[in-house]
Amino acid sequence: MIKFTVASTKGGVGKTTLTANLGALLADMGLRVLLVDADVQPSLSKYYRLVVSPPSAGLTQVLLKGEVVRECITPTDIAGLDIVVSDDPEGHLPNWLLNRIDRGFRLMFALRSPVVAAQYDCVLIDTPGAIGPLQDAAVMAADILVSPITPEILSAREFRDGTMELLERLEPGSALGATLGPVKAVIYRQDRTADARLIANGIREDFIRLKGRVSVLDTVVPHAKAYKEAATLRIPVHRHERRREGVMPSASAVMHQLAWELIPSLQGIEAEDRSEVRSEGPRA
Repeated sequence: MIKFTVASTKGGVGKTTLTANLGALLADMGLRVLLVDADVQPSLSKYYRLVVSPPSAGLTQVLLKGEVVRECITPTDIAGLDIVVSDDPEGHLPNWLLNRIDRGFRLMFALRSPVVAAQYDCVLIDTPGAIGPLQDAAVMAADILVSPITPEILSAREFRDGTMELLERLEPGSALGATLGPVKAVIYRQDRTADARLIANGIREDFIRLKGRVSVLDTVVPHAKAYKEAATLRIPVHRHERRREGVMPSASAVMHQLAWELIPSLQGIEAEDRSEVRSEGPRA
C-alpha cells in the first residue's frame, strides 16, 4: 500500500481537485483506493456522491480512537473508491491534536489499521491550506507528498519558502522513527502563455538547487475548463474529457501521465470505462 498526501502551505491551488481526480483514476485503473479528507472544510467529502449518506463516522473517530474501523469508511459512487469524510465543521480537531504529544503521528498510526492495510492499495489524503497540527499529521502519514504549484511568481515564491519551512519543521520527526516522504511538486493550472512557461522553468531550476529534497514532476496539469466542469458534474475528469482536439492534451491523458509518473509500476495501464459501475460498500 502506498500513501500520498496532497499538501501545500498555500490555499486555493487545487489540492482537493487533484486528490479527487487522481483517486478516481487509480480506482478506474483497478486499484482499491481510500480517500481521507483531513481538511475541516469538507470539500473532498462532497466531491463525489456517497453511497451511504450521512456517513456513520469519519475523521473525528479515526483521530480520537487512533485507528480506522469499518464504520469510518464510506463508499463513493465510484467503484473501488471509498472515503473517510471530514466531519468536524466547527474545527475542534486541530485544537484537540495540538494538546497531544503524538499529534504528528496519530494519523500515520491510524492508517496502519488492519481494515486499511487489508483492503486498499492506495491512500490519498487531502489537507487544509492552513499550517497547523492537522496538516502536519497528514504530511507525516504520507509515503510521498504531492504538492500542486501554480506558475505565478508570487505563488512560486510562497510555495518554495513554505515548503522549506514545512520540511525543516517536520524533518526532526525522523528521529522518532517517522520518515518524512519525498516532496513531488506538480505544476498545476498552467496557462498557454510565455510568462507561465518561464515561471514554470524557473520553478524547476529553483528546486534543482534543493539537493533532492523537492523534485518537480515532468507532468504539467494545464489550466482547462474540463476540470471545473467535471467537478460541477461530480465525475472524474478523465471520464469527462477522454479526448480533446488541438495541441493541448486531454484531461484523461494528463491524469494518466501523472499517475504513471507517481507510480511507475502502473506505466501503460489505462483506466477502464467503469462509469456505470457503482460501489455498494466498503469491501470485506
